[in-house]
Amino acid sequence: MTAPRGCYASNTRMSTLGPSIVVKGELRATDDLTIEGTIEGAIFCEDGSVVVAASANVGGDILARDITVFGRSSGQLIATEVVDVRAAAAVTGQVVSPKFILDEAARFQGRVAPQMLEAAIRVARYQQQKVKTGVLAPVEAKGTR
Repeated sequence: MTAPRGCYASNTRMSTLGPSIVVKGELRATDDLTIEGTIEGAIFCEDGSVVVAASANVGGDILARDITVFGRSSGQLIATEVVDVRAAAAVTGQVVSPKFILDEAARFQGRVAPQMLEAAIRVARYQQQKVKTGVLAPVEAKGTR
C-alpha cells in the first residue's frame, strides 16, 4: 500500500486497528488512526488523520482532520482539511470537506457538499456528546480469528 498523501507526514502517533478487529459502536481516537478491519459505527478523530486501508470496511460516519480511503466506506466522510479516495476504493455517502480528491479508478456513489462543513461538524459533535451522556450505547470491540 502506498503511503497516503499527508497522512504520515506529521509527527503525531499512529494507532492501527488490524484486519482481525471488529468494532460495533462509536470509536474515538486522539492519535492518527489506520483501520484495517471492520467498523460498524461512527469514528471521531477530529484532530487527526483516518486511513481506511484496502482491507477495511467502515459502515458509519467518519469525522477527522483528513480522511484517506483505500477500502470500503459507507456513511458521511467529514474532514476539516481533505478527503482523498484512492483507486480501488468504494465510497457510498456524502463527503463534506473543503478539499476532495477522487481517483478516476475509485468507485464513488454519493454527493459532495463542501459548503456544509460547519453544520456537519456541529451535528457530529452533538451525536458524540449524546454518547458521552449515555443516550447511545457504548462501543464494543472484538477480535476475530
